[in-house]
Amino acid sequence: MYKRYSFRSGCATNFATVFVADMPKGKESHKDRPIMVLLDSLGRRWSLRIIWELQGGPAKFRALRKACDGVSPSVLNKRIGELHELGFVKKTDDGYALTSDGESLADRLRKLDRWARRWEKRQRSK
Repeated sequence: MYKRYSFRSGCATNFATVFVADMPKGKESHKDRPIMVLLDSLGRRWSLRIIWELQGGPAKFRALRKACDGVSPSVLNKRIGELHELGFVKKTDDGYALTSDGESLADRLRKLDRWARRWEKRQRSK
C-alpha cells in the first residue's frame, strides 16, 4: 500500500509526485515536509548507491547488480522500481539510466563526496 505525496522538486514549475511506503505511526507529519519524505525514501539501503552507480551512464541490470556488490536481485529490482516512481531512474534501451532529476541528485552526491573526502582527511589528521 502506498501513500501519495506531492511537492515541488526544485524548479518553480516542476512538480513531482512521490510514492512512499506507508510510514509507521508518528511519521505522518512527514507529508508536509518534502525533505523528510525524500530522506525516508532515499535512506533505504541501496537507493543512493544505485543513483551513484548510474551517474556514469546507463547500465543493464546485471552490470548494475555487479557494481552494487552484495545486493540481491529482488532488492535491486525493488529499489529500481521505487527510484523510478520517485522520478530518479528510467528504463532505456541501454538499461537503467538517471532522469534529469536523477542527474541533479547525482550532482549533489558528487559535491557531498568531495566534502566527505575533505572530512576524512581532517579526521585522519586528528
